[in-house]
Amino acid sequence: MAKITLVDTSCLLSFFLLLLADLSCCKEILVGGKHTAWKIPSSPSDSLNKWAESLRFHVGDSLVWKYDGEKDSVLQVTKDAYINCNTTNPVASYSNGDTKVKLERSGPFFFISGSKSNCVQGEKLHIVVMSSRGGFFTGGSAPSPAPSPALLEAQAVPPATGSASSLTSRVGVLGFVGLAIVLV
Repeated sequence: MAKITLVDTSCLLSFFLLLLADLSCCKEILVGGKHTAWKIPSSPSDSLNKWAESLRFHVGDSLVWKYDGEKDSVLQVTKDAYINCNTTNPVASYSNGDTKVKLERSGPFFFISGSKSNCVQGEKLHIVVMSSRGGFFTGGSAPSPAPSPALLEAQAVPPATGSASSLTSRVGVLGFVGLAIVLV
């Protein structure tokens, strides 16, 4: 029977560490959790901001919108344009029906429908991106501070520590430690 050496174990452990680190990074997140979510919400509880409250967004993640590009669009805008549904001079404009926006910095991001009337009726999204993930074994980092609730209507608030993202990271670390124990 083959004897496993310390070098073999270290190489295998390093491989699994890199694999696990790659799996926890940079997710593609479908806006609203479904292909038909970029629309006028039927009620305040159906708003995309309500959906975003239950998630943690990290630097490197990407938001993905699916919509009919002939009838609607997505505009990335400033906070003022978000509040006032101002569709002129957006930071970025997307209208292909399959939009992907990489979140390259921490802090607030604001998106509205390219149709002012849709935006006024609630077709918009505000998220807060957390600062870059901490070290591998930390289980994530603390949320970025959110803007004052008085500044925004229908504000998305980062969830408390212990969200699914943090839990997934911790479970991954525990599985990794368990594998290391079995191999040693």
